[in-house]
Amino acid sequence: MTEETPGFEEKPDVPSGATSDDAEPKAAPSEEGAAPAGDANESAGLVAQLDQVRTALHERTLDLQRLQAEYQNYRRRVERDRIAVKEIAVANLLTELLPVLDDIGRAREHGELVGGFKSVAESLETVAAKMGLQQFGKEGEPFDPTIHEALMHSYAPDVTETTCVAILQPGYRIGERTIRPARVAVAEPQPGAQTVKAEGSEEKTSEAKQADDKESGGPDEG
Repeated sequence: MTEETPGFEEKPDVPSGATSDDAEPKAAPSEEGAAPAGDANESAGLVAQLDQVRTALHERTLDLQRLQAEYQNYRRRVERDRIAVKEIAVANLLTELLPVLDDIGRAREHGELVGGFKSVAESLETVAAKMGLQQFGKEGEPFDPTIHEALMHSYAPDVTETTCVAILQPGYRIGERTIRPARVAVAEPQPGAQTVKAEGSEEKTSEAKQADDKESGGPDEG
């Protein structure tokens, strides 16, 4: 048996002409060349996800805008309906009070609006005015069928159009809404008045022409 010399290890045989570096195992090929391709794929995936998020955000924004518009329209409808209901309720209440206001007006015309009754009547009229009630209808104004109701009819020589000559019951309105037309007596021009007036105008014109002829020395002779 041979004795191994202590402190020495056997080395693998190295072929002649080869260096020690050649004897070492070669390192694995570097992965740097494959890295750019992987980064590009990952970037493309991120861009696609970002586009999807942007698209979803845009859709949600449009949905929110539609909801806001619908809510604003709903609020406007509710406010409009609330005002309409209030106006109808006020108009119905004041319509029921019109006969009382007519009695107050007649009492005032006859001088019976005195004492405590006068104070109550004036307070009632003030409250009605605050609620928007307006009285209309005056003698001498032209007849308007949209706001006047003719209860009496006659002819008069001193009017040139259908005219309200007497207010039998005043009319009332709330804003632009008429809750009762004014009940009036009307007078129209007499049927022959316009013809007579036209003949009189023709006579005056003829007389004026003759006067002009006299001033100019008579009509021209041919």
